[in-house]
Amino acid sequence: QVQLVESGGGLVQAGGSLRLSCAASGSIFSLMSMGWYRQAPGKQRELVAGITRGGSTNYADSVKGRFTISRDNVKNTVYLEMNSLKPEDTAIYYCNADISSVLGGRDYWGQGTQVTVSS
Repeated sequence: QVQLVESGGGLVQAGGSLRLSCAASGSIFSLMSMGWYRQAPGKQRELVAGITRGGSTNYADSVKGRFTISRDNVKNTVYLEMNSLKPEDTAIYYCNADISSVLGGRDYWGQGTQVTVSS
């Protein structure tokens, strides 16, 4: 069984910082692309940032220059460093990973972690 477990969400004031972590566990052969998505109330889930196994990254325009995605391939973990947070960053943040395991290759999602930015 493969699981993604997120941590690091919380309540922060505008201008503050948070660091999200997402650890993959289980019978994993390899982690391919990984990413963070978010869903605000009444809105569709959107890609925040993605990172390939080789470390290439991409970001939503709304977070460029403020958020940084990184990964540790030994720990099977992806991180999202969020700085200069704005109230509009408030959402549930979900980790996503393309994982090859004993069950085959497929996308997995974490359970989500709430990020709330107060003005």
